[in-house]
Amino acid sequence: MSAVHLGLGVAAISFTTVAGLYGGWCWWRVRRSVWFWRLLRVGQVAVILTVVLGGVLEVVGRKSPGLHVIYGVLPLVVSLIAEQLRIGSAQMILDARGFESAEAVGRLPEEEQRVLMLTIVQREIGVMALAAIVNAVLLARAAGTA
Repeated sequence: MSAVHLGLGVAAISFTTVAGLYGGWCWWRVRRSVWFWRLLRVGQVAVILTVVLGGVLEVVGRKSPGLHVIYGVLPLVVSLIAEQLRIGSAQMILDARGFESAEAVGRLPEEEQRVLMLTIVQREIGVMALAAIVNAVLLARAAGTA
C-alpha cells in the first residue's frame, strides 16, 4: 500500500506542477484552455486520493513524521481556499465594473461581454495556477519529509 501512496504522490506532484506552469502560461498569454482545467482537476483528484490513502496508512499503524502529514494535508486547504477565491473572482470583477448582476452583463454588446468573460476566466486561471504552484511545492516538501 505504501508503493501506491508513493505512486499517487508522484502523480499528484507531476499533474499539479504541470497544471500550475501551464496555467501560469495561459494567464500570462490571456488564453483560455480546457486542458488547464483538466490537468488541474486530475492533480486535485490525485491529491485527494494521496491524502485519503495516507490517512488509511496512518490509521493502520504506518506512522509518518508530523511534517509529512502537515505538508501532505495543506494542499487540500490551499485548494479549498483557492476554489472559494475563484468562485468570488467573477463577482469581484462585476462589482469593480459597476454591474449589479450577471443579467446586467447580458445587456452589453457581444464584444464587451466577451472581453468581460475573458477577464473573469483569466482571473480564475491565475488564482488556480498560483494555488497549483503552491500545492506542488507543498507536495514536494511532503515527499522530502516522508
